[in-house]
Amino acid sequence: MREIKGIHHITAIAGPAQENLDFYAGVLGLRLVKRSVNQDDPGTYHLFYADAEGHPGTDLTFFPWAQMAPSREGYGLGSEVSLAVPPGSLAFWSARLERYGVKLGATEVRFGQNALPVIDPHGLKLALVESEDSLGRLFTPWEGSPITVGQQIRGLESARMVERDLVVTTSFLSSALGFIHVGSENGWHRFGVAGGKSGAYVDLRETPTARRGAWGTGSIHHIAWRVDDEVHQLEVRTRVTEEGARPTPVIDRFWFKSVYFLEPGGVLFELATDGPGFAVDEDRAHLGESLVLPPWLESNRATIETKLPPLAMPNADR
Repeated sequence: MREIKGIHHITAIAGPAQENLDFYAGVLGLRLVKRSVNQDDPGTYHLFYADAEGHPGTDLTFFPWAQMAPSREGYGLGSEVSLAVPPGSLAFWSARLERYGVKLGATEVRFGQNALPVIDPHGLKLALVESEDSLGRLFTPWEGSPITVGQQIRGLESARMVERDLVVTTSFLSSALGFIHVGSENGWHRFGVAGGKSGAYVDLRETPTARRGAWGTGSIHHIAWRVDDEVHQLEVRTRVTEEGARPTPVIDRFWFKSVYFLEPGGVLFELATDGPGFAVDEDRAHLGESLVLPPWLESNRATIETKLPPLAMPNADR
């Protein structure tokens, strides 16, 4: 059985697009590698932030649905995105984020790693995690970042998920996707693939008496898992079906192929291919600088552009 390779990307729901851009590119220093639209709701941006080249596993994306109500916490949702930062960099990050008035929690230790809880401008829970494993990950620093190379975010470290029934979800993760139990601590249970290193694990917590969570601004929309190619994707899709989920057909997102399904606890998952990647339709030196549409939406560009709010270059002080 070929297991999945780790996290491909995580997509969340944001408020106003400009505020989202100013925070993730201007404050956190990620590169906007693709400025596009939600292909199922083309009047909404889809903004992709990653390392300089948009490598799978470095990509945090957003649907800015500013009209939505805030999310409701509860089971069946991803509850936090963690981002990998180099060891010893949390003092820098804490001082920088405090300077910009970002909501911070107290630094804590999770499974032996220092973690700084952060809340983004629209309520999404983040954590910056000092990760030794991240130093060996595929990562291209962005020279245009306001953050020096030695302190830049290196990609997605992990995600947290809240479940009503831990056994049901973890059995599915193991049987359908190849996860193994890595460890347990303070009510959190870590499950990983590919050795469970940086970008290849999730932390789960069981809350049997909690109410069902609901999407809204500040929530994770879905977690996408890496597969090598379309053959690998179909292999995993078959196992997902055999384990009782109801995956979609393969959907062409142009920069990758996607399959979506709900895991048993209700969190939306995606299987995403590593290729062809974000440079298939833009020069690498100019990723994210202009609105890019997949070919099947290009004929509607004029209408789509009238529905999208203007976006200026990121400004951390705005």
